[in-house]
Amino acid sequence: MTEPAFRTEILENGNLLAGPWRSPRQMLHAQVYDSHASIHDDATAQKLGFQGGTIEGPTHFSQFAPLCERIWGQAWFETGCLSAHYRNPAFEGEEVQANIEKPKPGQTTCAIGMTKRDGTEILRGTASVGEVMETALSRRLGELKPLADPVILADLKVGMKTPRQIVKMDFDQHMGDLYPFSLEQKLKVITEPSAYYSQELNPWGRAIIPFEMLSVLFQYRAREDRLPVRGPAVGLFADQEIRLLRGPLFVGENYATEREVVALSGSRRTESVWMRTTVFAMDDTLVATMLLNMASIKDSYANYEQEHKALYG
Repeated sequence: MTEPAFRTEILENGNLLAGPWRSPRQMLHAQVYDSHASIHDDATAQKLGFQGGTIEGPTHFSQFAPLCERIWGQAWFETGCLSAHYRNPAFEGEEVQANIEKPKPGQTTCAIGMTKRDGTEILRGTASVGEVMETALSRRLGELKPLADPVILADLKVGMKTPRQIVKMDFDQHMGDLYPFSLEQKLKVITEPSAYYSQELNPWGRAIIPFEMLSVLFQYRAREDRLPVRGPAVGLFADQEIRLLRGPLFVGENYATEREVVALSGSRRTESVWMRTTVFAMDDTLVATMLLNMASIKDSYANYEQEHKALYG
């Protein structure tokens, strides 16, 4: 016997399916990154011109899960992919709404978006299932301009890889300084609850990890990578894609992760490293990937101007 995946109310709005307005909870106030507070800390964020600590991007992925499950059913949990460019931050107390275009028969990729009540765009991208060749971020990667005059990322090179690491997520497991909470705590406030996340009443007979928490699992030991990034500097997620190849991933199961630098890019305010995380089951089966653009804010690095002058005159 299985329970319905979601009981979320889904609205039809022209050529879109839309979920309810939700107010995601901020759970990263106490996040510590490289021994300093992060963009999710109010004081740190305000120093950099934000109104407060931002809601972490993948938190929003949960609001797309009921929409994608409505379209693709069980396939969403097994081979689903969300590929998103984060456009503007959301803050605790603000309401946001997820939407997805209605697919044509047989369509396996759909445009997605999220907005605030005032129309501010939070993210845009694609959702898909199966072996899709092109996603929002695969297109974006192909359009990137090379990073010019890097400072924070001056010592980083495309192709650098990290050793394989074993990761796991139990219900009561504190996920470390990067994610100072447990899955159990997240499930109490997740925007779209599901019996699939906490019970065996699903097609796989085991509790599965929510899509947004896959980001937490895959990043759990990222601070051990020791890549040559200069700092401390405050970073934020600018783009993110999570793709299931042989999902879902299960609570209490060991997985192995490897990371590779696949691109470096930048803007007037940031330097970005694009990391691809490859995730394996313990029998070496490839089960998932994540592409993450971690953008470091130049103004948050105290030695930026001094080192830029030393490097480039």
